[in-house]
Amino acid sequence: MPDESTQVTDPEDKKLITLARSTRARTGAREGAAVRDQDGRTYAAATVDLPSLQLSAVQAAVAMALAGGSRGLEAVAVLGAADVAAEGDLAVVRDFAGSGVPLLVVAPDGTLRATAPS
Repeated sequence: MPDESTQVTDPEDKKLITLARSTRARTGAREGAAVRDQDGRTYAAATVDLPSLQLSAVQAAVAMALAGGSRGLEAVAVLGAADVAAEGDLAVVRDFAGSGVPLLVVAPDGTLRATAPS
């Protein structure tokens, strides 16, 4: 049984993890991500790996939020094999939303691996 430190308790953050997990499963991508903007809207995306375009799932989700008119983010979740947040993901969150936005790094089983402030 996972210990308390590996469990996400906030219902809104759990929703982000569910969205990231379902997007990853539906697409078969390496990662799934979801972001929540300052108005409570959520955007989910998967890794984009085309010969002409490569985006992490976080980069794609942030691009969707930006294109949807969001002005900032409250939280980000990325689900995949990584144990820590990628620097590129942290950078895009900082560029769009400033510092201090939590980025939850989550294992495919939903276990929280790390939380990084942008």
